[in-house]
Amino acid sequence: MKEIVLNDGNKLPIIGFGTYKSTKKEGIQSIKNALNIGYRMFDTAAKYDNEKEVGKAINESGIDRKEIIITTKLWRENLGYEETKKAFNISLKKLGLDYIDLYLIHWPANAKNYKDWKKTNADSWRAMEELQADGKITSIGVSNFWQEHLEALFQTANVIPAINQIEFHPGYWQSELVTFCKKNIIAVESWSPLARGKVFGNELLQSIARQHNKSVAQICLRWITQHETIVIPKSNTLKRIEDNINIFDFKLSEAEMKQINELPEMGFSGELPNNWPEVLDVKN
Repeated sequence: MKEIVLNDGNKLPIIGFGTYKSTKKEGIQSIKNALNIGYRMFDTAAKYDNEKEVGKAINESGIDRKEIIITTKLWRENLGYEETKKAFNISLKKLGLDYIDLYLIHWPANAKNYKDWKKTNADSWRAMEELQADGKITSIGVSNFWQEHLEALFQTANVIPAINQIEFHPGYWQSELVTFCKKNIIAVESWSPLARGKVFGNELLQSIARQHNKSVAQICLRWITQHETIVIPKSNTLKRIEDNINIFDFKLSEAEMKQINELPEMGFSGELPNNWPEVLDVKN
């Protein structure tokens, strides 16, 4: 499988496995199925409340830990230097691991929730840099950061984020942000690659799928990877787990890529980094 080389020299497969809402027995089994099929990168988060399940599936798989890449994320209500270290250790314990391959700030602090959002992000990042230096994290990155959040972080960071995980799918792929990230050698990773299911009813995508004898999902995932963007589809259905990784026996033409690029807004989650819900007390 194609790999993306990060700015720290580490490599990630261009397709991983998302675990959002994968909990309990069904979630554990889907991760085991994915491992058996050939997935080696798994994405979770403290907020998903399934780190124990992900860790259990990994530990029970019998596959060498060194072959598996685990991503988890720092939740936006636990930002700050001490808070970050505490949250990281909780995630590490729940996963049952000695180290985490990729640790991300899930959402940036914003002015609604923190008196000094720039300092809060910087303090969180400093803690992550120290954890990385201590060998507890292999690569560090961010999620849902816009250009303004990245530029602010650059002012104090000793380590440039290796990755920015963002909403990226046909109908909403944040092309200007993607260009900025790539200019700064920050890899881009797609969440919600199938636009919460909205892609399946799109006539253009259906037409392109017929031409290639592929599913709409496979067309979307191939489009994302042809943008040199990592993708982490999720499914609990064995057939879909298999289909999602089998997208490298065809290629979309430049014309097809352009057509998909230009689709009107579709399936946008509505989640924006500067508008996440207000808390009762603005944090320091």
